[in-house]
Amino acid sequence: MGTYLITGANRGIGLEYCRQLKKRGDDIIGVCREVSPELKALEISIETNIDLTSNTDVERLMKKLNGQKLDVLINNAGILDRVSLNDLDVDSIRQQFEVNALATLRFTHALLPNLKAGAKIIFMTSRMGSIEDNTSGGSYGYRMSKVALSMAGKSLSVDLKPKNIAVAILHPGLVKTRMTNFNPNGITPEQSVKGLIARIDQLNLKNTGTFWHSNGEVLPW
Repeated sequence: MGTYLITGANRGIGLEYCRQLKKRGDDIIGVCREVSPELKALEISIETNIDLTSNTDVERLMKKLNGQKLDVLINNAGILDRVSLNDLDVDSIRQQFEVNALATLRFTHALLPNLKAGAKIIFMTSRMGSIEDNTSGGSYGYRMSKVALSMAGKSLSVDLKPKNIAVAILHPGLVKTRMTNFNPNGITPEQSVKGLIARIDQLNLKNTGTFWHSNGEVLPW
């Protein structure tokens, strides 16, 4: 049993992480901007009204945690806005960088003192952030921000290895959530998170920095 802090915990993949990890007996701290009835029903520790792009909110959360030690940090919060070449919205691209990459890195840095020796850090990225796998173009802000997030995770895996902290960069698969408009071709959050937890469980200092699909496939950069 371990202590997990999960961002973006109020719905979708984040909510399912909370569900499955609680069911197996782990302690959960769910962090979100707005608590959902589904998250509240899980009866876990919830920190709400936290915007990860806000220094003030992050500092307030750190005070509430009061040095509490964590076994696993799951950086799940993120946004998707499909910016096309014909509608190149630079403000949207900038916001996706801020939320998906910069805020995640800053939040992880803030929580480093809370991580136990042997702890694990998870970056929820996307196959859409794979340069080699990109055969369809588009989605400029999301793709670019997820590449940046994956690079941050890779660098952290190198920098934190001497501290006995491992990092995984995970793609959930195409999942039926609100973010994907409940794509009928997607897998369920239950299926995705089952695989993601298996990847987290197998993460160690030998495979730190790996870019994994939830099904265990190692993805191309």
